[in-house]
Amino acid sequence: MMDKQKLTVLIVGCGNIAGRFDEQRSPESLPYTHAGAYRQDGRFEVLACVDPDAQRRQAFMQYWSVDQGFAAIEDAVSAGYAYDVISLCSPSSAHFQDLQTVIRLKPKLIFCEKPVTYSVQDTEKIIAACAASNILLLVNYTRTWDPAVIRLKANIATGLWGELRAITGLYNKGILNNGSHMLDLLYFLLGSMTVLKVGRPVFDFFSDDPTVSVFLEDSHGLPIHLVAGHAEDYAVFELQLVFSKGILVMEEGGLSWRERGVEDNAIIQGYRRLTEGHFRQGEYGQAMLGAVDHIYHAINSGAKLLKSGEQALKVQRLCEQIKQVALATEIG
Repeated sequence: MMDKQKLTVLIVGCGNIAGRFDEQRSPESLPYTHAGAYRQDGRFEVLACVDPDAQRRQAFMQYWSVDQGFAAIEDAVSAGYAYDVISLCSPSSAHFQDLQTVIRLKPKLIFCEKPVTYSVQDTEKIIAACAASNILLLVNYTRTWDPAVIRLKANIATGLWGELRAITGLYNKGILNNGSHMLDLLYFLLGSMTVLKVGRPVFDFFSDDPTVSVFLEDSHGLPIHLVAGHAEDYAVFELQLVFSKGILVMEEGGLSWRERGVEDNAIIQGYRRLTEGHFRQGEYGQAMLGAVDHIYHAINSGAKLLKSGEQALKVQRLCEQIKQVALATEIG
């Protein structure tokens, strides 16, 4: 019989982020997925899943030992089961309709992959609907729970690396789908930002979500430049932070970091130069465990959500602003 202390979970969508990324890895590896994190945490029980692909749904149920499987969320609603947590891992294009349906199940918390929906107006509706039903809405901007990112925020505040001079980011696969991760990370580290200049759209993956280069600055005038890559070439998500005492680079989305300090130039007297530096392993693999731990405490002890629907909406509004200016530039 299931441990009564465990929180019950329904996972909607049985694809990569739901569980597949972890299905070919060692069970002892740090999890990259919802199902993997719930299992390793031990305080959750995945009772059911939803996916219209019967073969994929059955494979997910077998691997993750899930008892109930449904072809549609409506079937889960009709079955009459209750869940503490619903993980929404369906395609982004289906989020608005799927969220409207899972709200009817009245979970304590919905853990939603980003973006919440594809439009600011629809996201506003979902936030209002969750509030009306007293449902917590947590959005999976994963690096919020990366210990290395959390330390970086503290180190910026204390000046460990000296004065922060500039930031450059490199990303691809859409300003909303992947660029929002970058903008959310910058919001977390710096606070509010203002758009200064927007480049032309690059349609490298989604027909309705271009990748866009953009210049921004924070409230203190810190220059920030996000550079558009191309998703057909390779996946990329990197952030370079230029400090007065050196340069710190997050690579591979946080799987590794490069640190370069400053030294006297032995060849050209009177000048200083950056050292070759060193690489260190990142801690991004701990992020999903951090997220589900946050879910547990949000439900059981009222911990404030670190990535609420309202916070995700702020990022989405910035993405929409950048996108609309880029599209107008393209037309012009």
